[in-house]
Amino acid sequence: MELREVKKVSKVYMFPEDWMTMRLCDLADIVTGSTPPTHDLSNYGDEFLFASPADLGSSKYIDETEKKLSAKGFKYSRKFPKGSILFTCIGSTIGKSGMARFAITSNQQINAVLPNKNYNSDFLFYSLSYLSPSIKALAGEQAVPLINKTQFGLTWVTLPTLPEQAAIATALSDMDALIAQTETLIAKKKAIKQGVMQRLLSPVDADGKMKEGWVERRLGDCMSTSPQYGLNASATAFDQSLPAYLRITDITEDGKYSTKNIASVNSPLSSFFYLQKGDIVFARTGASVGKTYLYRISDGPLVFAGFLIRIQCDPMILLSEYLFYYTHSKPYYDWITANSMRSGQPGVNGNEYQELRFWMPHDVEEQLSTVKGLQGMSDEIDHLGLKVAKLSEMKQGMMQSLLTGKIRIHQQTHEPATTI
Repeated sequence: MELREVKKVSKVYMFPEDWMTMRLCDLADIVTGSTPPTHDLSNYGDEFLFASPADLGSSKYIDETEKKLSAKGFKYSRKFPKGSILFTCIGSTIGKSGMARFAITSNQQINAVLPNKNYNSDFLFYSLSYLSPSIKALAGEQAVPLINKTQFGLTWVTLPTLPEQAAIATALSDMDALIAQTETLIAKKKAIKQGVMQRLLSPVDADGKMKEGWVERRLGDCMSTSPQYGLNASATAFDQSLPAYLRITDITEDGKYSTKNIASVNSPLSSFFYLQKGDIVFARTGASVGKTYLYRISDGPLVFAGFLIRIQCDPMILLSEYLFYYTHSKPYYDWITANSMRSGQPGVNGNEYQELRFWMPHDVEEQLSTVKGLQGMSDEIDHLGLKVAKLSEMKQGMMQSLLTGKIRIHQQTHEPATTI
């Protein structure tokens, strides 16, 4: 099959000759959202979804929004019908998108592409998602990145026939559904784990009686050394010749080390701040105060930063893994809330962390049994997380192949057909 060259957003793409290339503005109506007057509280309620950039990007469909409108507020807003594609066009989140499962509206940071018979809405959603990096590049490096409606409308979109659009959209939607199904399973297993953790870490059994052999300890009495504050130094771009730098932002909510924005540190003092097996670091300030990370050898050499505090447990008294699981329990975060809000800037210092009191089995072997049970559940959740990452990677490959015509799909069977 012959391919033709189409210049689009400063890049050259090759498309099958039977595909059509159009400007987005010639293909569909584009509408910018609006915000009902905020001084009139009667415009807001819990009846109708009111999308902002924060509500886009996590999944294909927009099923929930942080803010909602009343019937009055929705009546006077610009409504987007079911099937509309919402695309963020201002701010740092340019390119985030989502689809309306039912009628919705948005604020003015979002442009909506309204559905019509000229294209398959699902196909166009995936096309714009695929093109989002190129569209975002049009905003440049201004103080407030912005792509106005006219610029957005000039985006080149290349489409096959409607039946092939539907076939491609179905294949990608099936992958999205599989990802969503796995994410739902992860959420379910996390909820189960949280319930099991609450039961295992409680000193009271199901009958309301104190468990035999449990004691209340002060964290400072379970440590082998005093708390140590991290290294105060500036992060640098990652360099394999320098140690990796662990900052608060590198710790996920479930206490893992994220390598998404890995950085290094260049300091003659670095050698004093390397984490060792069994070390736990506690976030001591800011919105993430209380967040913890248990160092794993598999994460590689790490130097911990200044807003973190290192705690080293005495393994004859307290297993660091047991303490780590405790720091993800409700009693712990209740303690963090009570102790971190004494000043304008939330924070808990090393001396205050030593005063943390909690219940634990006196017998270290019983602590180990608890850790093993919870670790098994954690490993299962991690495995599912890797599955989601793999499926997402596969989806990106599918988008690159299907949305450019590199791989064609039989319209009846949705099976790949070789064309080039």
